[in-house]
Amino acid sequence: MSKARPKPRQILLSKRANIFYLEHARVLQKDERIVWLTESGEDVEQYFNLPERNTALLLLGKGTSITDAAMRRLAESNVLVGFCGSGGSPLFASADPVFLTPQSEYRPTEYMQAWVRLWSNEAHRLELAKALIAERIALTAKTWGKNGELLQKRIALPPSAADTLHRRAVAVPDTQGLLLAEAEWARALYAALSSGYGLSFTRQEGAGARGTKEERVNAFLDHGNYIAYGLAAVALNGLGISYAFPLLHGKTRRGALVFDVADLIKDAYVMPLAFECGADPRTKDNTFRARLIETLQDADALDFLFGFVKQLAEKQL
Repeated sequence: MSKARPKPRQILLSKRANIFYLEHARVLQKDERIVWLTESGEDVEQYFNLPERNTALLLLGKGTSITDAAMRRLAESNVLVGFCGSGGSPLFASADPVFLTPQSEYRPTEYMQAWVRLWSNEAHRLELAKALIAERIALTAKTWGKNGELLQKRIALPPSAADTLHRRAVAVPDTQGLLLAEAEWARALYAALSSGYGLSFTRQEGAGARGTKEERVNAFLDHGNYIAYGLAAVALNGLGISYAFPLLHGKTRRGALVFDVADLIKDAYVMPLAFECGADPRTKDNTFRARLIETLQDADALDFLFGFVKQLAEKQL
């Protein structure tokens, strides 16, 4: 009797290199591998390998399907799978991607237990939210200060915006005050980028139109933000922390903690690249996605999210 072949070792979620977005494709298991193919009309079908043990996130867009065998193997490899609209974001502003969370009983419990202990205390929850805001400011300042494209166009993080958000974050007595301060911060960043690229920009989530440069920026922001949401979901899922215990956003939305964690990298990485690519009419959706994924990988963004969320969960207050 032949011995069962041992399964290859998985790569830590925080160190995985791949994020895939597929549309008009079929995903299936073939010869102990996950593969995908598109309808090409050729007599011989061509399969493309999807290295699931080195993949953190798989987004399935329009016209995609996946077999139960492939889904089971992806779950065994702890790959997060999301169904989404065209380009990696929902077709409608009110629709969220449906993430299929791998149901593995061998998952860490200590981070979830620590998170719940802190989250249950309103004062501690506010302190966690303030720590998240402080890290968001620091990362954005650091990243923008090293961004060659922004430096060339003399676009800098407005010091007054960072100072104001930091000062108000320290002083506000509740999360509503933090949300108002955060909204002013976002408007200041949009204004700085809009001025630097010579645009008259207004943020419109889920608009879908892409005729003007401003509309293209909005579309790229939508696409990029959902990649950030995917990475945040990977980090929280990997640590065993429920999405239903947010610090700032959506007290009535079950997945709101994903939005909180994703904010750490949206301002720093997604926003500048969306303006750069949106201002250039030659940039296609797949080019923007490829550049954003490469930027996030080069910055070890997923590793950073794992580390920071662990640090918050272990915070002594």
